[in-house]
Amino acid sequence: MEHTNEIAGQFLQRLQQSISDGRFVRLTLSKSGGQDKSFKNVYARLIELKGEAALSFTLRYATRDEVKNHPVGEGIAMVGLWLGQDFLNGTLFTLDEDISIQYSKKRRPKLFSSPASQEAPPPMAHDKHKQYFVEPDSAPYLQAMGITSAGGQVLGSGQRKFRQINKYIEIIDGLLKQQPLPENPHIVDMGSGKGYLTFALYTHLAKQPGLNPAVTGIELRQNLVDFCNGLAQQSGYSGLSFHAQDIHDFHPERIDMLIALHACDIATDIAIAKGIQAGAGIIIVAPCCHKQIRQQMHCQTDMQAILRHGILEERQAELITDGIRALLMESKGYRTKVFEFISTEHTAKNLMIVGLKGKEDGAALTKVEAIKRDYGIEYHYLERLLEGDQGV
Repeated sequence: MEHTNEIAGQFLQRLQQSISDGRFVRLTLSKSGGQDKSFKNVYARLIELKGEAALSFTLRYATRDEVKNHPVGEGIAMVGLWLGQDFLNGTLFTLDEDISIQYSKKRRPKLFSSPASQEAPPPMAHDKHKQYFVEPDSAPYLQAMGITSAGGQVLGSGQRKFRQINKYIEIIDGLLKQQPLPENPHIVDMGSGKGYLTFALYTHLAKQPGLNPAVTGIELRQNLVDFCNGLAQQSGYSGLSFHAQDIHDFHPERIDMLIALHACDIATDIAIAKGIQAGAGIIIVAPCCHKQIRQQMHCQTDMQAILRHGILEERQAELITDGIRALLMESKGYRTKVFEFISTEHTAKNLMIVGLKGKEDGAALTKVEAIKRDYGIEYHYLERLLEGDQGV
């Protein structure tokens, strides 16, 4: 044990010395060894914080990253706590050499060194400008929506919505790399609300050379439609318009991308069906409420012992509803993905279903029937909308 502590101490001493001498470049911890297997890596760099040197750690988990800054002494102590416990490998990059510490299965460490792989340390700037998909000072509509100040600064009350907007555009940007839109595409946002995301999507697409998008927001509330149309006109967004009507009554000639975020219960199914029947290349929905399936559910398997609890039955109904939606989309030729849109700290309704036009899955309907049988479900509303490809 004493030998183990001595070797770890040598590694930490070299870390301290490299920082003191101005030779530190960066530090990485890897090979997860703790109980939390989602804790994948730690990356550390030196920053300047309030005029003092500090270690900035990026803690990388399976589904998220966390950034934590510590004074140098505290930061080195944190590295000492992680080494040999949460992580079995550590590499210190300096301008003189690369130093590694590696722990065996019995948690016995060894030190290794190799010639320096870095020629210069990164700058110590901390408050460097972060690149956003939607820049707050170049999106004037954000001020009218109460997200930014007149000077283009994100307000405290607008931080959550601003993060949501950027995450949304990040997701869509990734999807468009897999399924590009045609020229002059028509994008329909069903249930556009106040238009936060609709405006952000339009401005992002309008920046793409030669794309020339037309974005239509559909919203029942006339006051929101009037607000959004006025703001679009004021902003000079000629390709963005909003209409006050029920999505069931909306019948465009063409849809290239269909979006429906937080459409309640069967409204999500109506939106999906319209996208499928229009041959949309991309369908994006974030469901809200799942009453239609839950009212029918009568489990025929041993799961009933669990589902007798109302809250668990409710959650299972959500999973089944959205799982069947994905399968029905696959049966109509869409590759589907189901994932978390934004973390639950922002909203409880955080599931997103994405469909990209592809090949039909001939086995998908058989899987749907098996699920319905196990849970005593007579029908899923989306099934009936898609039967015979009848118009919605």
